[in-house]
Amino acid sequence: MSDPAVIRNVRPWGGSAADVTIVGGRVGSVVAHDPSAVPSGVTVIEGRGRLLLPSFSDVHVHLDSNRLGLPFREHTGAPGVWGMMLNDRNNWRDAETSIGERAQTGLRMMIERGTTRVRSFAQVDTDCGLEKFEAVLAARQMYRDRAEVKVIAFPQAGLFLENGTAELMEEALKAGADVMGGIDPCGLDKDPVRHLDLVFGLAEKYQVPIDIHLHEPGELGHFSAALIADRTRSLGMQGNVTISHGYPLWGVSEAHTRTLIETWAELDISTATVAPGGRFQLPLADLADAGVRVGLGEDGQRDYWSPYGNADMLDRTWQLAFVNGYRSDHLIEHALAVATVGGASILDRTVPRLASVTDRPGTSVGDPAEFLLVSGDCVSAAVMDRPSDRTVIHRGRVVADQLALV
Repeated sequence: MSDPAVIRNVRPWGGSAADVTIVGGRVGSVVAHDPSAVPSGVTVIEGRGRLLLPSFSDVHVHLDSNRLGLPFREHTGAPGVWGMMLNDRNNWRDAETSIGERAQTGLRMMIERGTTRVRSFAQVDTDCGLEKFEAVLAARQMYRDRAEVKVIAFPQAGLFLENGTAELMEEALKAGADVMGGIDPCGLDKDPVRHLDLVFGLAEKYQVPIDIHLHEPGELGHFSAALIADRTRSLGMQGNVTISHGYPLWGVSEAHTRTLIETWAELDISTATVAPGGRFQLPLADLADAGVRVGLGEDGQRDYWSPYGNADMLDRTWQLAFVNGYRSDHLIEHALAVATVGGASILDRTVPRLASVTDRPGTSVGDPAEFLLVSGDCVSAAVMDRPSDRTVIHRGRVVADQLALV
């Protein structure tokens, strides 16, 4: 547990200057800044008038596949999930550094830029076995005092296309995976009943939540989403299921959208987006009004799937605002709320869901002391400018400053 601390002269969510005390890793008080006050007996963190924001929660990242810090590589992947997966499979062993070093580099850079809460996928298949999974576990252990990391056992190549994958998934859960993963029950394995039987069965057996990649388009995607919802309801797994991506779900019809939002709100099924371009965008305002938990992630980071990604969730927040056409300050701030507390509410279901596009939690008495101090005239300015003047606080202590670990 961290020692008592005071963050002096900061502006929570861009409001008035305040002094924030931290006790036991949580906010103890928030009072108007007093320039004459000289705290004693506590650690003093100088805010210098910067914004005080919740730290980022990256709830959809693949630490096991990034190439951050390595020479830029031409993109060679073929279209589609299977083609991209094969591109990774054909190249990941030939990188300039080991998979363990790359996972550690990615996590370090994320922390340095303001992320202290992470949910990372770790690929498990007959090609890599548990090697990638173990690399992510090692990175989590290395930075255990600087970030909270949850690891998903992820069947990127499907559960039944290659003999032995299902057994490896269970081995990963036995070895400490925090979340059971799944992917495209119809489109990849082409056997949604068998796929979801295994995903939900192992999740129940090891008492872990579920996170399913869903890329399936149109009616097919809604069919899979309905099957996932039915399993969630019948097995009493409300609040334990996340559907990642799911972007083609929102382009079918208003009736489909309304049913999906109502179902996810009822069952507390959350969703994680990576702010993709194109015409399929999440109805963020409607999801917030209904109480559906929405988080943001970077997905791959300059890897064998895509040249995009730089470990900076402030940059990805800008992207979320941009692809949704946000110009108003309150909507840009909502993008940041999704990237911070929205994601935190997926990682920890005791964290309240965002209630609306104007909800700004995370800096009040009793909240975890997970903060980012960043320069900027206002929150929107910080999102637009993505300044490097940042201080990162995890469990009440500074873990990174000016884009470098402390």
